[in-house]
Amino acid sequence: MSIIRVGCELRYRVTAPTSFLFNVAVADTTHQVVRQEHFTMVPQNEYTVENIGEEGNRIVRLQAKVGDFSLQYQATVTLEPEVDDPPTIMEAEHPELPSEVLPYLNPSRYCESDRLLRLAGKEFGEIAPGYSRVAAICDWTHARLDYVAGSTDARSSACDVLVQRAGVCRDFAHVALTLCRALSIPARYVSGYAVGLNPPDFHGFFEAYLGTRWYLFDATRMAPRDGLVRIGTGRDAADAAFATIIGAATLKDMTVSAQELTDEIAAQPTGDEPAISTA
Repeated sequence: MSIIRVGCELRYRVTAPTSFLFNVAVADTTHQVVRQEHFTMVPQNEYTVENIGEEGNRIVRLQAKVGDFSLQYQATVTLEPEVDDPPTIMEAEHPELPSEVLPYLNPSRYCESDRLLRLAGKEFGEIAPGYSRVAAICDWTHARLDYVAGSTDARSSACDVLVQRAGVCRDFAHVALTLCRALSIPARYVSGYAVGLNPPDFHGFFEAYLGTRWYLFDATRMAPRDGLVRIGTGRDAADAAFATIIGAATLKDMTVSAQELTDEIAAQPTGDEPAISTA
């Protein structure tokens, strides 16, 4: 068990009445329990916290007036993941997949798995199905992409990233999960906080459905997987953006933090970490 304190502050200049949907509140699951959380807004503003989408992402919904506006969020979370031995984890046969998992086999806006069938088959088709094949996809992604801040934008898809061979965390996740789907392995995008991430920021990683549960993977290798705190999940980053703006507002500044309060998380990710599930 580990206890992690996370937080963020988002500061905007609002130039017309604007609706905000903030996806920054941590998820509350069987293996990730919210011990306490607090929202602060300047100026004070009425808001609601609503569960939306098939995965029930917790969205902070509010209306902001013209002027400067900031949202600060802080939470303390207990992580008690399921920890399994990777060699024992096999891929589920298609008839055994739960109905709620099936959508994560399909192509999506940023993850054109139907265009990468040949590539996935050539690179990973001879690897024995199971956890090791998804780990090999992460190794391949990490080896072929450079992490370059600002190299992609909101229009960049997995295929775009493969062409330019550079991206940020969400792009690494998109490429790896797209290759999983091309091999008929259900995979989904996860946004969250990450202990040890430098520089601190929101982080994008992914989960693959193997055996009977979702397992965490991070092709960037920038943070230990047992220090990943889930915010939201979806088909890709379009379903888990930290802010959706309907109106006119510009982000002026943002800070993000994730600090372990116990001493259970490895300082650096390694290639031989156990399989971890927090869904």
